[in-house]
Amino acid sequence: QVQLEESGGGLVQPGGSLRLSCAASGSIFSIYDMGWYRQAPGKQRELVAAITVGGSIRQSDSVKGRFTISRDVAKNTVDLQINSLKPEDTAVYYCYAALGTSVYWGQGTQVTVSS
Repeated sequence: QVQLEESGGGLVQPGGSLRLSCAASGSIFSIYDMGWYRQAPGKQRELVAAITVGGSIRQSDSVKGRFTISRDVAKNTVDLQINSLKPEDTAVYYCYAALGTSVYWGQGTQVTVSS
């Protein structure tokens, strides 16, 4: 089992920045892929960014140039630096970790972009 704890969400004005953090604990020695999805009201959950243990990154085209994912493999943490926030970035952001065929999810952290 893997437990994921997220932090860093909140209310921010358009153009602002946030940093989301996620820490994994439990049976974490085989985590390959970690990253973030988001789900806006009335929409499907979508991939924001993910990073493998080797450092390969996948990212949604909608966040390229604004969001930066980073990972500390030794500490089993993954961070998402979010810049130039837009109202359409408003969503619940979920951290995930993949071990083999199993995927674990955090409880989510709300990001609201509004003036």
